[in-house]
Amino acid sequence: MAKSKTAKESLAVMTNLVLPNESNQLNNMFGGELLARMDRISAISAKMHSGSLQVVTASVNHVSFNQPIPLGSTVKLESKVSRAFKTSMEVYVDVYIYDYDAENFIKTNDAIYTFVALDENNKPVQVPELVAETEVEIERYNAALRRKQLSLVLANRMNPSEAHELKALFMD
Repeated sequence: MAKSKTAKESLAVMTNLVLPNESNQLNNMFGGELLARMDRISAISAKMHSGSLQVVTASVNHVSFNQPIPLGSTVKLESKVSRAFKTSMEVYVDVYIYDYDAENFIKTNDAIYTFVALDENNKPVQVPELVAETEVEIERYNAALRRKQLSLVLANRMNPSEAHELKALFMD
């Protein structure tokens, strides 16, 4: 098994403009365009963490479109692995737009993707453990296990009585 890695080792950043062909009739970025950018950048983080040249999107666990992204905006996406399981990795993506008046980035959206690392025969391979360091990374790391347990329970792949992290949310 490979040595563990920190979340910051998987940090990927993408900054670009919203162009006319990427916007809808309301002059905001298409949701699908943002999803594609989030999928690309989170795949880069998953590849960096796993060390695998091949990763596949297993699921899009969460997407929030909290604020529209207007045509012409400077958009920055940041992604990091938030937790690694046996062969899968949860990747958290934060989306920001640049406010030229305030001269800073404002968070607009976020998403959570799950990727599986593959070998040269397209078979899942074990990935390094993740070491969360900052307060936000630790919070996301802990929440990832609850999300995974919920997903497994809903897919009938885990008995609810075995989902200890989820039960802890609702019971003392």
